[in-house]
Amino acid sequence: MTENKDTDTKKKKVHKIVVDRKTCIGAATCIVIAPDAFELDVENIAVVKANAENMDDDTLLMAAQSCPTGAIFLYDEEGNQIYPKPQS
Repeated sequence: MTENKDTDTKKKKVHKIVVDRKTCIGAATCIVIAPDAFELDVENIAVVKANAENMDDDTLLMAAQSCPTGAIFLYDEEGNQIYPKPQS
């Protein structure tokens, strides 16, 4: 009997990652957590690598949460901001 795990049916949430270049200070915590998603450019600012959206949502969320200045924004398929949660 095969068990259906949540990870098998879990829908991908993160479809777009944005780094605010004016806010990023190059602390590189995002790179420590998600080195396949982020790197520093020549100005020591984090940039999103190609295909970073294909990484698992939990890792991308942890990377965004680790940013000391809150420079990383995550968006869903419809363009809604999912991190940080928009204030209403």
